[in-house]
Amino acid sequence: MMHRLLPIAMLLTACSAPQADTTASAFEVPAQAVTLTAADGKRVFGRLYRAEHPKATILLFHQAGSSKDEYRTIAPRLVAAGYSALAIDQRAGGTLFGPNETSAQYPHPATYLEAVPDLQAAIDWAAQQHAPVILWGSSYSAALVFVVGASNRQKITAILSFSPGEYFDNKQLIKRGAAQLSVPAYITAAANDEETAAAKSIADAMPSRLVTRYIPKQGVHGSSTLIRAKDPKGAEDNWLPVLAFLRKVAP
Repeated sequence: MMHRLLPIAMLLTACSAPQADTTASAFEVPAQAVTLTAADGKRVFGRLYRAEHPKATILLFHQAGSSKDEYRTIAPRLVAAGYSALAIDQRAGGTLFGPNETSAQYPHPATYLEAVPDLQAAIDWAAQQHAPVILWGSSYSAALVFVVGASNRQKITAILSFSPGEYFDNKQLIKRGAAQLSVPAYITAAANDEETAAAKSIADAMPSRLVTRYIPKQGVHGSSTLIRAKDPKGAEDNWLPVLAFLRKVAP
């Protein structure tokens, strides 16, 4: 059975047959170290995976306790599909997947909201790359992409949000940002009721025509739902609607 991307009123479920094993080695591409400067003068470290003729630049933002290495296997696959990708280390992060060079500069852990200047630095950089800009967030950054997206409506083309939620003291912050957006958004979550409900609440704040919701048959938290090592039963199925959405918004 084929996957279909549908408006929010018609939710997707993963139901295709298992795919061939496509591990990181099948999508190896060289990566370039990048250092950006946030508005507060702090350095933001990243890794750029460049497509030869990019259809868009995808900005990859990680989950809590994580780093740009969350995208070590995801970014090369995006390049293979024709998209350049920049994965950054945010100041609210850690060593879950590998070293976080940005957070290592700080004597104390940063809050999620304190990472906004890092995301903004990436958006400002991408806006100079002469290609559509797509925001991609995981967990807390899956929420923040709605906030920074609302502040950069003229700079971005689309949003992909993996396990968003109202992770902040202001429990209306993310819905309010989502309501201000006028670009397509792909919203998904782990295969459990709590995450599905949180994602739906945010999706419902946007016009249904802009929203593609995907509910996986097998899925884990954040962007890890696309990593075979983290989601061996669901990763390949969960890639299919992501790539279909990208072909739709940046063909």
